[in-house]
Amino acid sequence: MQFTSEQRLDDGVLEREFTLGDIPGILWTPESASASAPVPLILLGHPTLGLRRMYPRLAGRARHAAADGFAAATIELPGSGDRPSWAALDQARADLRRAKEAGEPVGDEIIDALILPLVEKAVPEWQASLDALLSLPEIGGPVGYSGGVISIGVRLAVVEPRIVAAGLFAGSFVPRAMFEEARQVTIPLHVLLQWDDEGNDRQAALDLFDAFGSKEKSLHANMGGHTGVPHFAGEDAAGFFARHLR
Repeated sequence: MQFTSEQRLDDGVLEREFTLGDIPGILWTPESASASAPVPLILLGHPTLGLRRMYPRLAGRARHAAADGFAAATIELPGSGDRPSWAALDQARADLRRAKEAGEPVGDEIIDALILPLVEKAVPEWQASLDALLSLPEIGGPVGYSGGVISIGVRLAVVEPRIVAAGLFAGSFVPRAMFEEARQVTIPLHVLLQWDDEGNDRQAALDLFDAFGSKEKSLHANMGGHTGVPHFAGEDAAGFFARHLR
């Protein structure tokens, strides 16, 4: 991991951009973080829109985490942002756009092509980033995962034992194969669902929640579309991570 820039935000949070090989990322740490007082870490998931476009929302989430005493980090997803284009992913996105513009249902073939290769490539990158982040003296764990793409969060919850709790946003398409993986998830879950999400299959989101094998899982459904998440939803998620990371 190589840090490429740093700045101290107005609330004292230290924001550092980094690269891990060819993967860009950002780490935010609270003023309290130090080698003598390492803090827990929340991995911030996000859609494939690119870090530059997602930065305001990610930084806001990170600053809320820092206020609770947690570090937060995110990485650029494969084929997104400033990373090299990925022909297969670009084709899947084009197929998705065509289906939506034609008013056609989004079939399993499109969903699988859009999500499954992304999960296969992104999850090992998240794990490599976690290796590097936990080697820093100011970060000591435990680790949580927060956000989407929900299938990435599901896979990480299954394969990464260092993640002890996950807050998932049911706002992306879910391949049928992920339902079997969801049954293997056992960590505590906090799932956010926008009831009128124009880009999400509500019933699929409910079925996925039902499939999760966790003994502790809660579904927080709010009225409104994909970008209409109410402010208090963040407070509920913060309480969830406070319970499980402290």
